Amino acid sequence: MEVRLIAIDDAARLSRFYEVNQTHLQAWEPSKSEGYHSESSWEARLQEWCSPVDSANSFHFISIEPGSDEIVAVCSLTNVVRGPFRACYMGYAVDHRYEGRGVMKALCQHVIDYAFTDLSLNRVMANYMPRNGRSAILLKSLGFVKEGEAKRYLKINGIWEDHILTSLLNPAN
Repeated sequence: MEVRLIAIDDAARLSRFYEVNQTHLQAWEPSKSEGYHSESSWEARLQEWCSPVDSANSFHFISIEPGSDEIVAVCSLTNVVRGPFRACYMGYAVDHRYEGRGVMKALCQHVIDYAFTDLSLNRVMANYMPRNGRSAILLKSLGFVKEGEAKRYLKINGIWEDHILTSLLNPAN
């Protein structure tokens, strides 16, 4: 798989990824307004997200099927905080047709390496709903450890959902 930071010209690819996976991802993501994943909406977001790295507080990666123009997985580092905290949150999604193939783990590992090496972060946090067994297995396989539980942590698909809080610490620190 080709793994890279998103670029401004990825709007159509991202729109297709979320259109194809709308039903698959609905149970795990906050509700989105009509048109949120339209190509024009993605173009506007990418203008902001593809800002200079020194001032960015989020980094968004994609995995593309070789010989194709198709995004098969996305992974983001968001709420990047520098200074003494040096931490961020990691979120991810995989195309339903690629579940169980190791695509998500490979992309997440690349993104974690970027967080620790390129951004010199100390901590990457990732949270998941207790009923999301795939995320639990993925995060454990990447070395994340459970730090706690948060009741009614995020409003997902219109319902306040509990989450398991996990983190991975930079082994070089």
